[in-house]
Amino acid sequence: MKNLAAQEARRRILAKANVLATETVGLEEAYGRVLAEPITAQRDQPPFRASAMDGYALRASDALDGQAQVTVIGESAAGMAFKGAVLPGQAVRIFTGAPVPADCDHVVIQENVRRDGNMAQVGPLAGQGSNIRPQGGDFKAGAVLLEAGTRIDSWRLSLAASAGTASLPVVQRPRVAVLSTGNELVEPGQVPSNDQIYNSGSPAVCALLDSWGAKAIRLHSAVDDADEIAAAVRDLAVDVIVTLGGASVGDHDLVKPAMAKLDLTLSVETIALRPGKPTWFGQLGDGRLVLGLPGNPASALVCAELFLRPLINAMLGLDAGPRMEPAQLATPLPSNGPREHWMRAKLENRQGTTFAIPLRDQDSSLVSVFAQADALVCQPAHCEGLEAGSLVQILRLNRL
Repeated sequence: MKNLAAQEARRRILAKANVLATETVGLEEAYGRVLAEPITAQRDQPPFRASAMDGYALRASDALDGQAQVTVIGESAAGMAFKGAVLPGQAVRIFTGAPVPADCDHVVIQENVRRDGNMAQVGPLAGQGSNIRPQGGDFKAGAVLLEAGTRIDSWRLSLAASAGTASLPVVQRPRVAVLSTGNELVEPGQVPSNDQIYNSGSPAVCALLDSWGAKAIRLHSAVDDADEIAAAVRDLAVDVIVTLGGASVGDHDLVKPAMAKLDLTLSVETIALRPGKPTWFGQLGDGRLVLGLPGNPASALVCAELFLRPLINAMLGLDAGPRMEPAQLATPLPSNGPREHWMRAKLENRQGTTFAIPLRDQDSSLVSVFAQADALVCQPAHCEGLEAGSLVQILRLNRL
């Protein structure tokens, strides 16, 4: 379990992930959620032939051969259809989105009609479209509009609403408790002593979790005491516990001993990864999963992208990832040692080609470097030096 390759560590983590149960939420709560079941159209959309223009609905045969006069006998507006029959030589004033009378097969746009009281002068229709949207032109009754496993964005929400769906079956959001440990931590807004630093890891991990579709529960930082750490999470009704700090093997690294009090079984002890070697994973006696991230914020965020996000995706029934893509190096890289190296980098698009520029200082404690990065560049273990222009794999970071 020590110094596992990142891919093997991820495989062991995902082996413990189960898709969560289904719940039903209203449309207003569905944004960002993942569908647990497909959404099917209950009727055609539009449910009638609809006018695509403001104008006049009539029989095309009345005006195909030249100028024609028709008698305007009524009006059809959105939500207020014309109910009567339209005979030859007659027309109905119609507005965009309104139902087209059954006897009509053409809508003349209002710019091509001269109106005088109830009479309308209509020009030739040759070469013009009908300006009528067919019934079911968007989708038909019985069509699957959204598949299970689809994440709901604004456009998919609109599609579900257009089908009359008031509530959606979605996968429950994974509940994730986030606990930072260490005597050196003080919360932002508090006054630190000379030997303390602000807790920047927990807020970032919680924000990532919320953006990935989980429900983050941020706990107060715990001091370096195994009993206090165990007490902080003992009775939490969550699916996953994420700890930051205390993950190594020093005298003050007490998270694993604390979790041992809750019957921790380890699947991953350390990972051959830079940054993030101390990352570990296991399961408590009651079934809750625990992911231990390093205390350095950059290490924690890299490992959150590589291991926590795939875990959340799997619990939501999504492709676990991570989703990698190719890019070219803009600058050379030296050879790499026995640990897979994930470097923060900026991206540039040069005539359609993505170039990755690894940032100069990759120290795992530097939050300022992470704030500049667009992606993570992966350099495999034991990789020889790479020249500028070499192809590498990158993981894009979500930026607003």
